Amino acid sequence: MKFNIPEEIIIVANKLVDSGHNVYLVGGCVRDLLMGNEPKDWDITTGAKPQEIQKIFPESVYENKFGTVAVKTGSDDEKLKIVEITTFRIEGKYTDKRHPDEVKFAKTIEEDLARRDFTVNAMAIEIQNVKIKIQNDNSKFKIIDFYGGREDLEKKIIRSVGKPEERFNEDALRLMRAIRFSIQLNFKIEEKTFEAIKKEASLIEMIAKERIRDEFIKIIMASLAKKGIELLEESGLLKYIAPELREGINTGQNKHHIYTVWEHNLRALDYTAGKSYPLEIRLASLLHDVGKPKTKAGEGLDCTFYNHEIVGAKMTAIILDRLCFSKKITEKIVHLVHYHLFYYNVGEVTEAGVRRFLRRVGSENVDDLIKVREADRIGSGVPKAVPYKLRHLLFMIEKVKRDPISPKMLKVNGEDVIKILKIEPGPKIGKILSVLLDEIIENPEKNTKENLEFRIQDLRKLSDNKLEKLAQSAREKKEEFEGGIEEDIKKKYYVK
Repeated sequence: MKFNIPEEIIIVANKLVDSGHNVYLVGGCVRDLLMGNEPKDWDITTGAKPQEIQKIFPESVYENKFGTVAVKTGSDDEKLKIVEITTFRIEGKYTDKRHPDEVKFAKTIEEDLARRDFTVNAMAIEIQNVKIKIQNDNSKFKIIDFYGGREDLEKKIIRSVGKPEERFNEDALRLMRAIRFSIQLNFKIEEKTFEAIKKEASLIEMIAKERIRDEFIKIIMASLAKKGIELLEESGLLKYIAPELREGINTGQNKHHIYTVWEHNLRALDYTAGKSYPLEIRLASLLHDVGKPKTKAGEGLDCTFYNHEIVGAKMTAIILDRLCFSKKITEKIVHLVHYHLFYYNVGEVTEAGVRRFLRRVGSENVDDLIKVREADRIGSGVPKAVPYKLRHLLFMIEKVKRDPISPKMLKVNGEDVIKILKIEPGPKIGKILSVLLDEIIENPEKNTKENLEFRIQDLRKLSDNKLEKLAQSAREKKEEFEGGIEEDIKKKYYVK
């Protein structure tokens, strides 16, 4: 296997080696390299103490208690401008289940790796003094694996280092991290590790909501987001994160749906993940029907869920506030949940109605709202994400949003005509503007104030009869042009 390690990392490592220190790549970057993926981050660990590292790298910063020194490389690559080097360390007890009570420097890489969460993240690559161009020279690299991480990589397993209960009691966020790694890598969580997650699930309550939010976002943004939510539920974690979602597990729906509310919401999320939609759309799709269990009336195929979108919007706000989402993101998602059930029927809703709809939901939200509606339909078991009604709505929206073809588009107006021709307001002004509009439709580059003022002078020479004929021809061509635009928009959305 060839390791494609950036030049900046090799230069930093070589300086440490030249100074008599052992140097290792650790953590996620080792996992990614062994999987043939490009690492997102490069983590270096060494036996050198922070003060020794700073002597080797004068252009560095050390402002923490974890033994991590930030080294400036001068790289043009944003990800490599700063390289972090951390001294081998061991950690004391985790009284708060979040942070070690104390951090001590260790003497060996084995001690350092022993504190890590999962075997696939507890490997290291020792770097000896190597040439810069190392893609074809891996003889200077030694893989360090004390806990069977390579075997678990091959078997696609997420397994705790040592006893899983101990790892989760050290940092309870690892409960969610196990699930996150599982769906990001498409790995199975090892049985004893998963049983420990279920046993220790309540520990997640001791974790700061911001940290939970960040892990939750990573789960939602994974391609297997649906599986992630299912694992959160199966492990017992979901009731501490978003218990409102669980209310839909046994909530059946009416004749418009073939799944429970729970399955419907998860399938909606799955659709958005498959489309690589952004966070706001994914969360809005997951939460769009969260209000249904509380609004259900009746049973069987004729049950109803009146105002579930309003109740759901309020519940969504509570969930996102609990998880410390920003005000901006929260407002956007709540808005999408609130309006996801918009009504539109071809032939019933006029252009004026579409304009009112745009004012109500905000034109900037329409595209996202349509995407949530798509997810809602797919989650219902309906094969078409964008049926005729939605396509027709998109056609109407584009039609009413486009600027109308009118004299307002001209760089001159009626007052300019009056001033240039020194005449009183009257029908002649409108005729002249119609002729000018016709000319700029054909040649938009002529729509300059200088050119139009010159043309006004020309048009004054025409008889009233000739000017009327030109104006009538212009009006007819305008109607034909507008009709052509509308037909093009119809073709775009496959509507009649």
